[in-house]
Amino acid sequence: MTDTRLRVLVVDDHPVYRDGLAALLATVEEVVVVGTAADGAAALDRARELAPDVVVMDVQMPVLDGVEATRRLTAESPSTGVVVLTMSEDDDTVFAALRAGARGYLLKGADADEVVQALRTVAAGGAVFGASLAVRIAEYFAGRAAPAPDAGTGDPFPHLTAREREVLDLVAAGRSNPQIAELLFLSPKTVRNCVSNVFAKLHVADRAEAIVRARDAGLGRG
Repeated sequence: MTDTRLRVLVVDDHPVYRDGLAALLATVEEVVVVGTAADGAAALDRARELAPDVVVMDVQMPVLDGVEATRRLTAESPSTGVVVLTMSEDDDTVFAALRAGARGYLLKGADADEVVQALRTVAAGGAVFGASLAVRIAEYFAGRAAPAPDAGTGDPFPHLTAREREVLDLVAAGRSNPQIAELLFLSPKTVRNCVSNVFAKLHVADRAEAIVRARDAGLGRG
């Protein structure tokens, strides 16, 4: 019988917190903790060995910090989701983690239910941030200048294909990649490729920035 539980790797340099979180997650029926690591370099080795669905990553660690580990991990394995779980909430750390490819960012004060929900969301292709961080992220990206709409059509994204615009609209509506695949009768791989193309054409670093850009243009409200 195929094991459909979420495979999670826990990375933190504090053994009490790391082992406590691993033990807590192990009590969740849909989660299996496949391993732990005490620094970013060890996390990369363990991720290659264990192929987790989601990595819970601290930021400030010896040998290799969590931001650089996230950058290397997501480059090697784009399908692996990273949820940063840290004490650091300064803007530089938050945005560095997002640029590195993290799809979730929570503070260590988050309760168990919030952490588990973040794992589910990120494993499904979505993005999740703590409430206070989400507001700051939205404000940051909303303050960045967006490209002017095409003068002839009024279309803010004239360089997107009809399919890419349709996918962006669903991303802006908060749909995960699997949900988009189901709604549009596409394969998950096709959706992943389409989302990547949209990010490249919009020159955005991640899903959060794409959502803000799309919603500013009126998408995602249907």
